[in-house]
Amino acid sequence: MTLAPEAELPDEQSLAIAARVREALARRRMSRQQLADRARISISTLEKALSGRRPFTLATTIRLEEALEQPLRAAASAPVAPVAGLAPEALGAYSRPAVTWLEGEYLTLRPSFEDPAAVYAYRTEIVWDDEASSLVFREAARQDAEFTQRGAVSLSNQSGHTYLITNELGQFRLIILGRPASGGEMYGMLTTLQVGQGSHLTPAAAPIALVPLRRVAQPAFGRVGPDAAAYGDYRAALDRVTDKGFARFFAG
Repeated sequence: MTLAPEAELPDEQSLAIAARVREALARRRMSRQQLADRARISISTLEKALSGRRPFTLATTIRLEEALEQPLRAAASAPVAPVAGLAPEALGAYSRPAVTWLEGEYLTLRPSFEDPAAVYAYRTEIVWDDEASSLVFREAARQDAEFTQRGAVSLSNQSGHTYLITNELGQFRLIILGRPASGGEMYGMLTTLQVGQGSHLTPAAAPIALVPLRRVAQPAFGRVGPDAAAYGDYRAALDRVTDKGFARFFAG
């Protein structure tokens, strides 16, 4: 039976096409808006089809095949298996080859919450986790080791930002990083809970910088004060967050 162009495809086939489109976007590092523009369809139509809220039509599928220059319906005829090396859609549906540039160890800098004049420094490692099928991050060399964080890494094709997400029993800590500079440095904002007196926790935000550790000759960790040799470079890195517009902080 020949389908009319506006006929909706069966749910099983639509879900399979959605999986192939997400994989293609991740491998090409193309945003959904870019694909919608190339396929001459609305971003709303694409988003609803990819999320499963609306089936693909034959006409939409043909336009996507032309935009991506690859068949989607033939690939969808077979059962869809999980794609190895492809992150979940909730984390950006990125492929491992597309994010190898992000893997590595970073010197992580933020203001000290206890001493406003100091910079707090520790190490963050970003690696691919096969079991999670995504990038994950792990912190180390923290002076307050009991607050060492680990979690998932999300990448947004639309905004170009990288998110380091900790979720422990519904309690979140979030780092939002802008596109990397020429040397691989990333700058952005940390949102977390600051420990106060007793068990009191207060929401807090601060600038943060991640510098590839290979670019730091003699890294210093812990609370780095104005008298330390590394302080000038550390403070300059943090100042770039606001000076270069990587994040904005608004006072009520």
